[in-house]
Amino acid sequence: MVNGILLGLVQSVLGKGHVTSKGNYAFQCPVCNHRKPKLEVNLIPTTKNENPFHCWACDIKGKSLSSLFKILKVDRSKYSELNSILGTTYKTDRVENIEKVELPKEYKPLFNLNKNDITARHALAYIKRRGITSLDILKYQIGYCEVGQYSNKIIIPNYTVEGKLNYFIARSFERNPSRKYDAPSADKNSIIGFENLINWDLPIILCEGAFDAISIRRNAIPLYGKTLSKALTKKLLSNNVKNIYLALDSDALKSTLKIAGDLLQSGKELYVIKLDGKDPSDMGFAHFTTLVQQAKQFTFSDLFSLKLEVN
Repeated sequence: MVNGILLGLVQSVLGKGHVTSKGNYAFQCPVCNHRKPKLEVNLIPTTKNENPFHCWACDIKGKSLSSLFKILKVDRSKYSELNSILGTTYKTDRVENIEKVELPKEYKPLFNLNKNDITARHALAYIKRRGITSLDILKYQIGYCEVGQYSNKIIIPNYTVEGKLNYFIARSFERNPSRKYDAPSADKNSIIGFENLINWDLPIILCEGAFDAISIRRNAIPLYGKTLSKALTKKLLSNNVKNIYLALDSDALKSTLKIAGDLLQSGKELYVIKLDGKDPSDMGFAHFTTLVQQAKQFTFSDLFSLKLEVN
């Protein structure tokens, strides 16, 4: 059961939240100010005495409430209250440990499907509804988990150019899941989406999620969120790629502004794709390709107009 005093303290920082599942509460995120409650906080300590949190919009995450308070720069008196409630001494400069990323031991590849496995058939039916082909399954080494932490979830691995696993995304294929997405703890700033599959001499398309990148098919990089990682920023600015297409959701205008401004200043030729409320994975390859072909070069004048629209 959630400690009512702890809930009161967290709500004094984040505002009123609502229960999702298993001790998780959803709040509006003060970092990205998304209009929906995308910040999930676990208010029941785990067996390791941790309270994980994660914003599914801007991707801030951590394992303790003290880390969350630090990110939000709350008054230090809140830390004393937190210590008193949890009976633990927290350090405000605590650094979260990043674990080595490995595929779940329960991971099974979908390209080696056991037709007698009912869970595998459900997983395959789900990704086919998302427009993913048998070739995509092989290309991206897509799998699933039947049991464990990622039970009933599609697993999409992410590899470096050397072929080393450094991240994966897990997406539930249940009809009404309590939690749609999950992912391991990782240093997101060191990650380049689908790096092992990108040709840096050709135009690049930047999108939000793995399913989006797979549906786009052509040299698409998932951001796993709405911001550029440090590794991706460095790669984009230091190589020969000239044309970059930016395809973020319509609710990510502030992120589009930031990324577009940085890329324009670096001298890249930029095109912003207007998605009109649909993800690339929802609209399909043909429709998205048409939008790419119709896109006009994005200029500093366009950037200024977009800033006025946001403000």
